[in-house]
Amino acid sequence: MTDALSLLAINFAGLLGVILLLWGAAVTIRDVSFIDAFWAFGMVLLAWGTAWQVGADAPHAKLLLGLVSLWGLRLAIHLTIRWATHGEDPRYKKILAHMMETKKWGWAKTALVAVFLTQAPLLFITCLPAQVGIWASAGDPVAGVGIIGWIGAAAALAGIAFESIGDAQLDRFRKNPANRGKVLDTGLWRYTRHPNYFGDALTWWGIWLVVLDLGWPAALASLIGPIFLTFTLTRWSGKALLEKGLHKTRPDYADYVARTSGFIPWPPKTRG
Repeated sequence: MTDALSLLAINFAGLLGVILLLWGAAVTIRDVSFIDAFWAFGMVLLAWGTAWQVGADAPHAKLLLGLVSLWGLRLAIHLTIRWATHGEDPRYKKILAHMMETKKWGWAKTALVAVFLTQAPLLFITCLPAQVGIWASAGDPVAGVGIIGWIGAAAALAGIAFESIGDAQLDRFRKNPANRGKVLDTGLWRYTRHPNYFGDALTWWGIWLVVLDLGWPAALASLIGPIFLTFTLTRWSGKALLEKGLHKTRPDYADYVARTSGFIPWPPKTRG
């Protein structure tokens, strides 16, 4: 059985190689926005890269591969279509312009340091549950999935469904010209301001529960993954950064924030 550290080192080296190729493509088109789609697809690659090294005969490995592939391919396709339709993401354009001005770097160096070399380790850490779980399952390939594992799988599927429905509702809302400048507050967006982010977090906590079903050593070794993802979505580059811009561009957003849960779905507050 492949040593865990050697496996992770090989995975990271492969990921870094792909990241550098994508950086080269970004320099050619002067747009880094497609990295969001690779964030999801890269985790699929890491999961399958792990399975290629240690095998995927164990029930837990098959379950983890299925969940990560379903989540990652769905999200990657969705984000690729969004990028192809709407073009460069203004957030990245602003980030690159600010760093180029403060650091006095060229576009290529700024994109490499600020986007691609930053994304690689963060993606790798988030995907640790899938990598560690598939590796750990190879140590006992006949062990069946227990109750905790099936609860995790159910949670992950619920997260994928929640995120998919939220994305579809937002796409439909944006396609209607009458909604320009308005706030989506129906469907899942009535109960949380970020159903897509909540679905992401729920998916990866569910995947972690499948790893927990394998035992505490694997679970503890990969716990940083869902913790880091939840922190990112709620406190760092997800919800916090997005809402900062929405407060400036959507006049009704402050009222929406006042009555709607910021992350975990909950009935909206009523005016007293």
